[in-house]
Amino acid sequence: MTSQAADGPESVTASRRSKLTPEREQEFFDAVLEQIRECGYDAVTMEGVAASTRCSKSTLYRQWRTKPQFVVAALRSRRRSRLAGIDTGSLAGDLREAARAAGRWSTTDTKLLQALGHAVTQDEELACALREALIDPEIAALREILRRGVDRGEIRADHPALEYIPAQMFGVVRARPVVDGTYADEDYLLRFVEAAVLPALGLT
Repeated sequence: MTSQAADGPESVTASRRSKLTPEREQEFFDAVLEQIRECGYDAVTMEGVAASTRCSKSTLYRQWRTKPQFVVAALRSRRRSRLAGIDTGSLAGDLREAARAAGRWSTTDTKLLQALGHAVTQDEELACALREALIDPEIAALREILRRGVDRGEIRADHPALEYIPAQMFGVVRARPVVDGTYADEDYLLRFVEAAVLPALGLT
């Protein structure tokens, strides 16, 4: 699964990383992640990304010596939460808004997780980067939403359902393509929150 250096390991080691603008670097990252979604991890090559971004493959090899290193960097460039900043003033409102937000990006993220499924079992750094990019920030933001609900007195801190809400919310996003053959969109996730999450917490 590792990629060979374009000019051999000695020349790559000796070469210096060229200076890329943040915009150009993000263009490379977006390109490799999109190709992974569409073609699968194993089918993606440094040469293919170079062609799609109109650069030489040596440019990519100077920046990232192997495909796994390149993909890890691309994943870590996305390390931010799309749920951060949600605060409607109530726990029920926050969970509904989180469902809408998750529905807006569930398809692209789920495709990426599916495409990287086997590769992450073979590469610990890749698995760590995937979790840091797509899972940990959203779980942390959701737990913050729940904490605020406790602080406002909307739900007891020892409510037994609190522990399972992150698994409920993100589990259904990952499971629906397997169970129903389609991705979890905003409407589906909102209905799920109304039917399963809010009743579990005793909220309306």
